[in-house]
Amino acid sequence: MTARACGGVQDKNSQSHPEQLQGLDGFHPEDVRMNKQQVIILGSTGSIGESALSVLSELADAFEVVGLAGGSQWQKLAQQARYWNPKFVALADADHQDSLKELLPDGCQLIDGDDSLTRLVEAVECDCVISAVVGAAGLPATLRAVQLGRKVALANKEPLVIAGELMMKTAERTGATILPIDSEHSAVFQALQAGQHDDVERIVLTASGGPFRDASEEELENATVESALNHPTWSMGPKITIDSATMMNKALEIIEARWLFDFESEQIDVVIHPESILHSMVEFCDGSVIAQMGTPDMRTPIQYALTYPRRYPCPASRLSLTDLGQLTFSEPDTHRFPSLRLGHQVATQGGSTGAVFNAANEVCNDLFRLGKIGFCDIVRLTEEVLNTHERRNNPTLEELIDADNWARQEVETLRASSPIKKTR
Repeated sequence: MTARACGGVQDKNSQSHPEQLQGLDGFHPEDVRMNKQQVIILGSTGSIGESALSVLSELADAFEVVGLAGGSQWQKLAQQARYWNPKFVALADADHQDSLKELLPDGCQLIDGDDSLTRLVEAVECDCVISAVVGAAGLPATLRAVQLGRKVALANKEPLVIAGELMMKTAERTGATILPIDSEHSAVFQALQAGQHDDVERIVLTASGGPFRDASEEELENATVESALNHPTWSMGPKITIDSATMMNKALEIIEARWLFDFESEQIDVVIHPESILHSMVEFCDGSVIAQMGTPDMRTPIQYALTYPRRYPCPASRLSLTDLGQLTFSEPDTHRFPSLRLGHQVATQGGSTGAVFNAANEVCNDLFRLGKIGFCDIVRLTEEVLNTHERRNNPTLEELIDADNWARQEVETLRASSPIKKTR
């Protein structure tokens, strides 16, 4: 994919400066006070959404929140609506839409129905859509924003994991800009500005290793939900925290990076970095390695995506290397964490495999949190579903949704037909 689609580095033949790319006009507070940039947040009630609102509160002179969407936390969404007074809100949970409507401020309209997130994107003219919905649920609305040529600040990995090729080709056609909010991909994006796309040898995604980075195989087999949710560095939602424990989150990031930055799977490496200070790096063909560092605070990449290509003071705490003392790095153990191998497999195969991989992991993640399967069964079952799937190349959105649905059912079929090694 081209740099124009994702806001990445320039092709060798391009003479444009990054700031001149379509849709990347820059952020100039002195110019926009009378014409604020309008923002929609999909997933405003989650941890990323709340961090985004924290950033926007510091940039209130330049940005206006015109749309908010949540999943099931209708009371929190009502509180956000009363504070931010957006034009529209949307709630995925149909059971509480009426209750939410009663609490909305005057002039704020509720968009209801099963496709409320997508219709929110369609209803509101905006400059930026922050996509922070966990799981596959955010794909249709995110893709619609890209189809409409919007700037999309992407926090959730799933749209590119499920439909990376479709998303990027659509962005090329419509002129949409996709900028990463995920800390690792934001770091890669920032480091890529130092050179040409064809001069990149590899990108290196850092991983904290999660709560089990030093656990034995026996400890992994007997891991409890409580221990898996005890992340040593980041404060995240339960699904993402379990993904970190299995390192499925890093497998998903490999796939996301493959499509967002247009690199092959073998050019994407992972290194364990427990301190989570160096967020990712890019190695160029001359041996130069450009890295982005900072305290582990999601507000930094969120603000960078909103204000790119300019930088402004951020509420995140500042980094002190002398206080840290040292940074450590190590190779990941793909025997204990086979999810990384699966991430490379899906990034290489493409087609409908991303949809199947993501859906199977989502179901298994839920089953583990419900105590119906063991920790290691998450990856075991996901791999079995992936290897059972017959890949479809160049799938449409409808075909990707069908693959997603098939994978979810296949998890249950396999679980019913074969014994699970651990159930906790």
